[in-house]
Amino acid sequence: ALRWVSLRYFNAAGASSDGVLGENWDITTNLIPLVMKAALGASGPLQVLGNDYPTADGTGVRDYIHVEDLADAHIKAVDYLNDGKPNLTVNLGTGVGTSVLQILAATEKAAGKPVPHVFAPRRLGDPAIVYADATLAQQTLGWTATRSYEDIINSAFTWHQSQSDVS
Repeated sequence: ALRWVSLRYFNAAGASSDGVLGENWDITTNLIPLVMKAALGASGPLQVLGNDYPTADGTGVRDYIHVEDLADAHIKAVDYLNDGKPNLTVNLGTGVGTSVLQILAATEKAAGKPVPHVFAPRRLGDPAIVYADATLAQQTLGWTATRSYEDIINSAFTWHQSQSDVS
């Protein structure tokens, strides 16, 4: 019989700690690569979509999960299946929400300079806050995210800077 584990990612981001793998900004609409593009001068200012949400700073809050934490979850999922355990669906996230302005501040710290940005209207249907409850992943797979949004930003900035001709 076919057995499976479904891993429900939240906002996958960051780059490998060895600096080899990262997210190609040419084909993405994800926030982190777009922030990196603006920080490194490879685009115009980042459009922050909404600053009127009912959040601490008015910007959208999301759960960003480091790609290496996701890789660890995949290994634990394979081990889980190899142990003959039942089918499973789990959320993979940190359980902590991070705002767009917090992402910008962390990027400014990594880059040592401001990230050009402008505020634009919200996208229709975007919720103010979305973050994971990864309790089941911890209980069944023994998995917990260990990397912070600052780790994500630092790894992404290092990778994107190495890919960029802009200094």
